[in-house]
Amino acid sequence: MNNYRKTAVIVGVLYIIGTVSGILSMAFSGPLREAAYLGSIAVNPNQIVVAALCVLLMGLALALVPIMLFPLLRKYNEVLALGYVVFRGALETALYIGMTISWLVLIVLGLEYVKAGAPAASYFQTLGTVLLAGHEALSTVLIIVFSLNALMLYTVFYQSKLIPRWISIWGIIAILLHLTTAFLLMFSIVESTTSPVLMVFNLLILVQEMVMAVWLIVKGFNPAAIVAQTTLNSGDQK
Repeated sequence: MNNYRKTAVIVGVLYIIGTVSGILSMAFSGPLREAAYLGSIAVNPNQIVVAALCVLLMGLALALVPIMLFPLLRKYNEVLALGYVVFRGALETALYIGMTISWLVLIVLGLEYVKAGAPAASYFQTLGTVLLAGHEALSTVLIIVFSLNALMLYTVFYQSKLIPRWISIWGIIAILLHLTTAFLLMFSIVESTTSPVLMVFNLLILVQEMVMAVWLIVKGFNPAAIVAQTTLNSGDQK
């Protein structure tokens, strides 16, 4: 039981690290949202490096969550527990790495853009536009992958009662709302992942994850649910 208490605390801390890193990445990536972004990136390359490192830290922190939870979640639903490891631990991490690389490449592109001057600068602008579009595409795919793995997690949490069901239901509703933002982007109803509309849509899952993280740190998993499932598994083995 003490091991599961430690797991809950670690998972809660990882969620907070991931969320804070994600918010910081948005704050430091400001130059990317400027009209003359290549020139702005060339002037502030370290700011983009910090933003990229924050994205990488977020991805690595959140990748550890399914690894920590798998031994417990598999007791309740091994298929969803394994799916959670694949989607969050592998696919989501790969997308974060891809996004990090695209930002680091933009730094090189921005520096070369400044050196080139007109008319050669137009070629770098085209490359930058393509690279930013690729980054946005990765972000859209990330929304879908994240939404699917979160649905797996909250389904297991709801079934198992490891955390209060109101937190699990809140998570399911919030993540479905978050998933709709991917389709808003794919069908160009909104143009960017930084759109104020998407920020509002994503606020519900952001708050929910922080509430869940604090709950796990302070309260941990429901001991009664763990004992009941352990007893059930022991009976099945006999």
